Parts: sequence; structure tokens; C-alpha cells
Amino acid sequence: MDYQFEVSEQPARHTLSIRTVTSVDKLPDELGRAYMAIIGHLNEIGEKPADAAFAGYFNMDMQNLDVEMGFVVAGPLPGKGDIKVGEIPAGKQVSYLFKGPYKQMVPVYNAMMQWMQENGHTPTGTAYEFYYNSPEEVPESELLTRIVFPLI
Repeated sequence: MDYQFEVSEQPARHTLSIRTVTSVDKLPDELGRAYMAIIGHLNEIGEKPADAAFAGYFNMDMQNLDVEMGFVVAGPLPGKGDIKVGEIPAGKQVSYLFKGPYKQMVPVYNAMMQWMQENGHTPTGTAYEFYYNSPEEVPESELLTRIVFPLI
């Protein structure tokens, strides 16, 4: 498949998130718990997410996946308990908007890695996914996920 990857410069974005290590099998439950906790906290303080839910992947070890789950918010907001204040760093990134089931994203990741190598780009080692809808809202074939690799 011929993917059209987008390279852009992005500002830093404030986040509220929960970071954990889990297996890929338990990831859907972890994501659900984290997003619900953060939305509950945002409701308590009268705020809303400024963008889609995201997950930041700091490794690709499917048994011990180091993942940050959260939301971009409009500005610095207080955390609470496991909910931490953070940011997605500013800088150059490559991204692709994928439509379809999550389990079919592996070829996109492989193509992005190859494209970065062929075009002289070096990823930072973190990958982000922004989820614009969920399996509870739409059929799997309609899921929209932006895959993002920050670049050095």
C-alpha cells in the first residue's frame, strides 16, 4: 500500500495522563480505566479534553509495554493520584491517519519505520496514537487513529 505520511512541526501540548507497564492483552482494560479516571478528574475540576484520547508507547515489548494513556488539555491543570501533569514535547513529527481495526495497524508502523529510514528521519523512540473514536461508538472498520512518531 502507498501511504502518504505527513511531516509537521508541532507545539508542545499539555497532558493529563496515567503511565503504566502492562501486556498488550491487558491494554484495552488499562486504556479504559485510565481514560475514565482522567475524564472523571476533568469533570471534577470543570475542564474538558482539548484533543482526542492518546496513548504514548515508550517501547514495543508486548509483554511489558510501557504506556502513557491520557488526554491533551488546553493548559497546565492539576493532577490527582496516578493522574500526572505532563506534555507531549514540541518538535518535528511524522504522522498518518489510519482508518480501520487497531489490529491492522502493524503494516502502517512497518511502512512508517521504513519511510523514516529511507528519508533520513530518526524517531525519538516514542510512538503516539490518538484515538478519534472508539469501538463502542463505531464499527472497527470506521475507527480513526492518528499514528505519530516524534522525530529527532
